[in-house]
This record gives sequence, structure tokens and C-alpha cells, in this order.
Amino acid sequence: MNQETGKRPTSRSGMLIRKPVREVYDAFIDPLITTRFWFTRSSGSLEAGQYREWFWDMYDLKVPVWVRNIEPNQKIVLDWGEGRERNTVEWIFQDLGAKGTFVHINSYGFQGTPEEISDQVADTTGGFHLVLAGLKAWLEHGIQLNLVADRFPKEIQSES
Repeated sequence: MNQETGKRPTSRSGMLIRKPVREVYDAFIDPLITTRFWFTRSSGSLEAGQYREWFWDMYDLKVPVWVRNIEPNQKIVLDWGEGRERNTVEWIFQDLGAKGTFVHINSYGFQGTPEEISDQVADTTGGFHLVLAGLKAWLEHGIQLNLVADRFPKEIQSES
């Protein structure tokens, strides 16, 4: 168990990306890369102590992001969302040498009833699995899968 997350409900995702740690880390710092597999635009690159906004234009969604800590090629910690929707996300980049980089994504600080928290953990875990799969396809094969964009097509959004 991660010491920082303690016993709080935590969403955990992870994936081996067969690229050097610097390239994988940069994919989350630089919105010119991140927009290839996750959000559609950003107000800027991630920098410690800075506020940013991430946009998913296909969902008419904007999320505020506060960058708490950055350790180059090792860790990114930020808070995102507002009010009861706000939680903390940390990316840990584990350098595996010639094999590539293992990315751990932990999210915690969920709020609400036990049922609401359970739903948030499940949704966040599934969402970050899609993000990591999209990252892997983009960095390893140059393929833009549109996983996040295709998760909730307009035709079914009213059903969700």
C-alpha cells in the first residue's frame, strides 16, 4: 500500500510503456503530446505550483488542475476538479531500463457517501486504464486510438 494514500479509497492503474522514462513522462507534461491520447486541449504544460485547465471538447467539459509537485522523470502530483469532485492524482514513472517505463497512476481523496466513493474509484480506475492504453498505442506505435473520445459518444450520452 502506498504510504501517501494510506487506507483511503484509492484508484490504481498501471501499464508498461516500452519507451524511455523521459519520453513517457513528457507525454503527461506536454499537452501537445497528451492531446494525442487523452484531453483535447490544455491551458499549458504542467509546472509545479501552477494552475491549468484541461478540456475535453467532445464532452463540453473543462477541469481545473492544480499542480502540487513534479519530480522530473519520476513523479507528478496534482489536484483536479472542484468541490466534491476534487481529488488528487499521482503519476509515478518507474524506469525499467531497456524494457521501458512502468507508469503507476493513483487517485485518492474522493468525497461523498460510501456508494458515491465506490463509483468514483471504479470510474477513475477505468478511465485511467483507457488513458494508459491510449498512451501505449501512441508512443509505441504512433496510433491514435481515440479511446477517451469514443468512451461516451453523443448518441449514448443521454443514456448514461
